[in-house]
Amino acid sequence: MICFPNAKINLGLTITDRRADGYHNLESVLYPIQLHDALEVVESDELSFTSSGLAIPGNADSNLCVKAYHLLAADFSIPPVHIHLYKHVPIGAGLGGGSADAAFFLKLMNDKFKLSLSVEQLEAYASRLGADCPFFIKNKPAFATGIGNQLQGITLDLSSYYLVLVTPDVHISTAEAYRGVNPATPVYSLLESIQKPVSVWKNFIANDFEKHLFEAYPQIRALKSSLYEAGAVYAAMTGSGSSVVGIFEKPVVLTTLEKKAQVYYGV
Repeated sequence: MICFPNAKINLGLTITDRRADGYHNLESVLYPIQLHDALEVVESDELSFTSSGLAIPGNADSNLCVKAYHLLAADFSIPPVHIHLYKHVPIGAGLGGGSADAAFFLKLMNDKFKLSLSVEQLEAYASRLGADCPFFIKNKPAFATGIGNQLQGITLDLSSYYLVLVTPDVHISTAEAYRGVNPATPVYSLLESIQKPVSVWKNFIANDFEKHLFEAYPQIRALKSSLYEAGAVYAAMTGSGSSVVGIFEKPVVLTTLEKKAQVYYGV
């Protein structure tokens, strides 16, 4: 069986406080986009993992799909499988690609081996793999709180807009992103602000990671500025970076930016 895990973007991201366990509480709106990996699972004599496309750091045992298999195998009698992942979603770019792969693997295994897991049960497994993973079970716009794993479905449709994703050749680890944040109570309610017209989002919706990461990587700041100069009604870094998303009212071609970063149109 094969499936196509998609990426997500963050629309706003506020770090509200630091938790006793060392993690941070946050608020963000997660939105699925049309940028995909390809994931195939076939029965095999032994568990194995291969990949193609973009290089994936680490060894196979550390891949979230392999970890997801072991979670299911601990509770169900499932055969070994061969997992092949074609990696297209940029890594370390704030797009949740690895989390999506793991969540889609859980859903694929549930269907393939008729495990009869409910959405809630799949989300519970996904939450054991990473904070972003549960979002990709329903894969619908959501307001995220906690460490990003507490999800409230929201009504948000950007299909009438043209989304452009710009990804520079910069890898930002989650640890690096969080080291520079100063938790604070948000000035504006993100849940209320996201319901305002997209044309005014730039006045109310921000990403807390931008301040210190823009200082460390001025090329990311420049990409955001370029998107606004090209006519974006809203532009911001997504997640912990390094990707920047621009929302336009009509299709554009950004030839200048294509020389500086990978540009994905109409995501």
